[in-house]
Amino acid sequence: MSAVNNFVWGPVMLTLLVGTGVFLTIRLKFLPWRNLGYAIKSVFSRPEYLDGSNGDITPFQSLMTALAATIGTGNIVGVATAMVLGGPGALVWMWIAAIFGLSTKYSESVLAVKYRVKKANGQMAGGPMYALEQGFPQKQIGKILAFLFALFASLASFGIGNMTQSNSISDAILSTFNVPNWITGLIILVLVFIVLVGGIQSIGRVCGTIVPIMGVFYFLAGIVVIIINHANLLPGIEKIFQMAFSTRAAAGGAGGMIIAQALRYGVARGVFSNEAGLGSAPIAAAAAKTDHPSRQGYINMTGTFFDTIIICSVTGLVIASSGTLGQLDAQGNPITGVRLTIAAFSSALGHFGALIVTIGIALFAFSTILGWEYYGEKSFEYLIDHPIATKIYRIIYSLITYVGATTALQTVWNISDTMNGLMAIPNLICLLVLSGKVAEECFDFQKKYRFKK
Repeated sequence: MSAVNNFVWGPVMLTLLVGTGVFLTIRLKFLPWRNLGYAIKSVFSRPEYLDGSNGDITPFQSLMTALAATIGTGNIVGVATAMVLGGPGALVWMWIAAIFGLSTKYSESVLAVKYRVKKANGQMAGGPMYALEQGFPQKQIGKILAFLFALFASLASFGIGNMTQSNSISDAILSTFNVPNWITGLIILVLVFIVLVGGIQSIGRVCGTIVPIMGVFYFLAGIVVIIINHANLLPGIEKIFQMAFSTRAAAGGAGGMIIAQALRYGVARGVFSNEAGLGSAPIAAAAAKTDHPSRQGYINMTGTFFDTIIICSVTGLVIASSGTLGQLDAQGNPITGVRLTIAAFSSALGHFGALIVTIGIALFAFSTILGWEYYGEKSFEYLIDHPIATKIYRIIYSLITYVGATTALQTVWNISDTMNGLMAIPNLICLLVLSGKVAEECFDFQKKYRFKK
């Protein structure tokens, strides 16, 4: 599994992910970049078309559901890990991957809305599987790729979107508040089940509340830490950019060139965090009320901006300005992961910093569990389209949260991690083959938007 995982999240796959973003950016004449300001403004405005549009939830709730699934432990733990394994310069490559990821996330969402369908229960369903089935030129190949994507997404939802998140919550609460894992697991199980009973509308409401509140709170707390440690900020930023493009050997030559390490771990953690190219976020985009695929594409595209450019940057700058990067634990090993982030926040805020990180992980991870349930449910629904099967999925998904919170299942996590990466293969094929359809929608909306403006 380790060998398979290294390939799935290795240089070839990461090159394809970022390369697709570069290709789409050029194909779309840089419009996702040029319209980023418009996209951010659209997130916080109530559209005129809302009441008369098809869809299950508002554009904002759709974005928050997608952000719920992406803003998680990767923003707190992943950034710290990347800066240890790839050096502080990994943060720069996270930014670069995110910039091109804007076009990828935009294109995914456009196709999801364009090819979405209304199910018998009246709810919308969309995502790469429907775009592949309906829009792919070679229908048989499209159906095979659609099946594979839905299968990989269903399996990944139980691991990367569920067990790893509930485990992070229980571990963080155990270390900070000394609450036993089984109690935390039971509470998570009950809360998740209560939310899932209400379906996407309930998920959208909860995520629409938790994500913005926790996001703003974590952002402001990070800014406070950076201000307190401001004396180290400029040297830290200077080191970030120096290490991002340094051609010196890393770790005495054992790790290759520093730039290679920074690029590898920066891009990997960046893509893992914002999920641009994996095909997960478009499933939430398809549920939005909208009058044009491109409009929701722009709104959902901002998820990559908020996730990586804002939240990940705060974590990275907190670590860089704290002076904790490179510190060793009692065994002589570099402090990494959540312990590094806690140490960075605690350098300025003391025990309160540990509380902020713990609460942040708990709420971010809980919202990730909810967002990924919707991804997994819609993917599973594509494979087995029956109301009873959907209810069974929700019950099993809720129960699995308890397993994740109370058990260390490294093998299962590795498998789900692999499934998460394998989702990208059919999705990237879909994006490249249907890039012409994305361009048509993009340029059509641009004409209407310019005329209206």
